[in-house]
Amino acid sequence: MEAWVMCVLVLLLLALVVSGVEGRAGAPHPDSLNNAGAPPQSARPSGPKAGRCSYTFVVPQQKLKGALCVSTEMGRANGSETAALRARLDRQQEWLESLRGQLEQEGALASEVRALRRESDGMNTRIGRLYAQLLREVTNKQDQALEQRQLESRLLNATVQVLQISSSYRELERKYEALTSLVSNQSQLMTRLEKHCQCRNVTEMWQVAASSASNQPTRLQNVNNVQRDQSAPQRQVKTQQMQGSTLPDLRTDTPFISYPVTKTPGPWRDCQHVLDSGESTSGIYLLRPRNSNRLLQAWCEHGHAEGGWTVIQRRQDGSVNFFRTWDQYKQGFGNLDGEYWLGLEHLYWLTSQASYKLRVVLEDWQGRQVFAEYDSFRLEPESDWYRLRLGNYEGTAGDSLSWHSDKAFTTLDRDKDTYSGNCAHFQKGGWWYHMCAHSNLNGVWYRGGHYRSRYQDGTYWMEFHGGSYSLKRVAMMIKPI
Repeated sequence: MEAWVMCVLVLLLLALVVSGVEGRAGAPHPDSLNNAGAPPQSARPSGPKAGRCSYTFVVPQQKLKGALCVSTEMGRANGSETAALRARLDRQQEWLESLRGQLEQEGALASEVRALRRESDGMNTRIGRLYAQLLREVTNKQDQALEQRQLESRLLNATVQVLQISSSYRELERKYEALTSLVSNQSQLMTRLEKHCQCRNVTEMWQVAASSASNQPTRLQNVNNVQRDQSAPQRQVKTQQMQGSTLPDLRTDTPFISYPVTKTPGPWRDCQHVLDSGESTSGIYLLRPRNSNRLLQAWCEHGHAEGGWTVIQRRQDGSVNFFRTWDQYKQGFGNLDGEYWLGLEHLYWLTSQASYKLRVVLEDWQGRQVFAEYDSFRLEPESDWYRLRLGNYEGTAGDSLSWHSDKAFTTLDRDKDTYSGNCAHFQKGGWWYHMCAHSNLNGVWYRGGHYRSRYQDGTYWMEFHGGSYSLKRVAMMIKPI
């Protein structure tokens, strides 16, 4: 670029030189200008000026064609200029590349911005949906709160009903205590009649006692046979001691019992002792555990599993109510030739004299019989709530009693289970309840097997038909090992 400028300047300088020469050629001589107004002089010079000549040079005007300046230095200048232009073009190319990179980055940013905008639109849509869902949830919560208030109102009504039922239950308890007191008075009356009678005919004595108590309400005369049977021989022993009479020993003299014994009255230690003594007929026998003056009657089963079994519980027809109190479960109740419970105290004395095993025989309503046998069975004393101690299981019924091992006995009026409520109240019987039961052989005897009840209160064995199936026949029996 600078070379072209130099060429233009040179051309301008030449033009100025040419124009200056032409000016001098056409201009008048200064002397002629000075003498223009003077009178003409003679052409002949005066003196020494004669002989001088003047010359005028006329330079022709030339037309400029092509380059006026050609030199190797100018060529070299054009090469450097080209290199400079090339370098500048390279820089501009780099600048364009950088601009292109920036444009690409800005394009990527624009794409990200568009993506973010689309995502923002999606988020706005989701927020709208969530807001609508939140409104629905709030509406549902309000509906649930209304339902909860209604449930609370129902709960309050149910609580009032429970309180009313509890009040009625306490009233029934008071009536029951009054009836128990009346029964106790009746028993004392019988004892006084025994003392007055002082005769050998014990049957007559009971007839007199029954006639003396005939003015009591009918419902109070339904004294369970097992309790009466167990206590009668003891009262006879006490009467003999008080009288100092010379009556024969209880082992040879016939004691008072309400059921006929099978062959001889005994007493024996247990039913295995009966079998060892040659008595192989199943029936009612008089027993007296070793190291104890307690006489009791029990059913001895000699026709099952080699015999010698003392039956401690039996269910077969639902004729006896097993929803009893602690004292009744302690002394025993029922009918020895039918449904009965031998009594916790009698069980304690029986299992304290030797090592016993337990056999539970079950029968369903289709006639299928199974059994569960435990190689060890005993009870702790009443001070430990007749706690159950059980050994290993074998049999065909499934093990539904080991879960109750080491548990105290619970009745309606003595709650010793590990449940927050009273299991005896829900299961309708006395048992070694846990929380609550895998077996409930003292529950309600329902006919037909499967039953419907508010509570699981049937006579069931969980591993044999489950807890909603009431068994047809049940027998619990013990035998020394």
